[in-house]
Amino acid sequence: MPAALSSRVVTNMAGDALRGDEWRLRALSPLDGRYGAQLEPYAAAFSEQALVHQRFNVEVAWLEHLASMPQLAELGPLSPSERAALDGWARDFGGREATAVKEIERRTNHDVKAVEYYLKRRLTSELGWSPARAEFAHFAATSEDVNNLAYARMVRAGLGSAWLPEARALVDEVRSMALEHAELSMLARTHGQPATPTTLGKELAVFVARWDRQLEAVAGVAIPGKWAGATGTLAALVVSYPGLDWMVAVREFVESMGFSWSPLVTQIEPHDWMAELFDAMSRFGTVLVDFCRDMWSYISLGYLRQKVVESEVGSSTMPHKVNPIDFENAEANAGLAGAVFGHLSAKLPVSRLQRDLSDSSALRNIGSAFGYSGLAIHAARRGLGRVTPAPDVLAADLDANWEVLTEALQTVMRRYGAPDAYEQIKAATRGKNLTRSELHAIVTALSVPEQAKEALSSLTPATYIGLAPELARLVKGTSQRNQ
Repeated sequence: MPAALSSRVVTNMAGDALRGDEWRLRALSPLDGRYGAQLEPYAAAFSEQALVHQRFNVEVAWLEHLASMPQLAELGPLSPSERAALDGWARDFGGREATAVKEIERRTNHDVKAVEYYLKRRLTSELGWSPARAEFAHFAATSEDVNNLAYARMVRAGLGSAWLPEARALVDEVRSMALEHAELSMLARTHGQPATPTTLGKELAVFVARWDRQLEAVAGVAIPGKWAGATGTLAALVVSYPGLDWMVAVREFVESMGFSWSPLVTQIEPHDWMAELFDAMSRFGTVLVDFCRDMWSYISLGYLRQKVVESEVGSSTMPHKVNPIDFENAEANAGLAGAVFGHLSAKLPVSRLQRDLSDSSALRNIGSAFGYSGLAIHAARRGLGRVTPAPDVLAADLDANWEVLTEALQTVMRRYGAPDAYEQIKAATRGKNLTRSELHAIVTALSVPEQAKEALSSLTPATYIGLAPELARLVKGTSQRNQ
């Protein structure tokens, strides 16, 4: 929840006052409870208070836009003091103001209408407007005119202030690790079995490249907005002031909020952009799950060592345990985020005829999806900060698996026309764990030129890494691409 609400008194079902940590212990969702302190930036963007605030900002902006149009003589232009007051209300809207709106909503049972009534009340009581002039609040608007822009502002704020900085930080931390260990040889494993060696840096760089692609997709989603009335025809605007070019007017209004104008809509903006965004964020999370499982495996193999924090406990019964809990936590929460994002992507673009209300309840879960995703990224960053490569283990594992060089042997044999090269090496080595001397004995017997034998004999599992270091360095300097 936002800081503005985190210190307020909350009452439980028995009527007892709860404060601070007590409130978090009573929270239904772990996003607000166990993990609430980590997710304050997300709560600030997506809480109920944030939604009410954004709706109020849109209502104020629409009123100011109308007042700038000389044809609306009944409203008239705003005086400098009136505009300053409205701007101040929008800027300083906080917990007290949101609570006042919710009190009105308890009577109206309509959340957007409550914002309108609250604005009208302030216009008449604080600015001295007549009831007739105050009627221009929410003028010719439907709730979804306000809502689509309010949610667009929320998503933009949540991306800019919370999710994108955290996601980019994770990617750049892995990028730095990839570049640092671009040449650190590591036994690869395909199907869980020893395979052609690689480097730790190259394998980490693969994730960086995948994440960079998804970050480009996230940042590239254009956010549209609509302001078109009850069924997307601007009918109420046209009938009230038929001489105005309302398509120009509403386009200017939507663009003034930093969004592209969506002219062809029903009562709702179709939400296709949300599906595009959430799918890209979900794909980022899918890559994160893959990353966490690989990191977990490298820790299990001993390739990565975890830092020991003296005060922590790894197991309630096994004192020696240091578990990769951060990567496990990240995997779990990335999965939850993907599930919610997936539902939102499938549900939101579908609406019966000109409008049904099912999108309204779904939209309220955008913050949960962002929260789970942000929690996963945060946990992965914490896990990454606790691991360091184990060069001795990596070297020992490579030296214990000389059979991984058989790929090189059969490929060089093919170059020089040796018949059935693959089949010869397969017959001699398949399923066997070879030592250095055993492999060299095979090399000595090959039907290839002596210089080729010498080159193959000079290979070791640690040096048979191809262009892995150069490939790892391809991610260098790409972090700015997503800024």
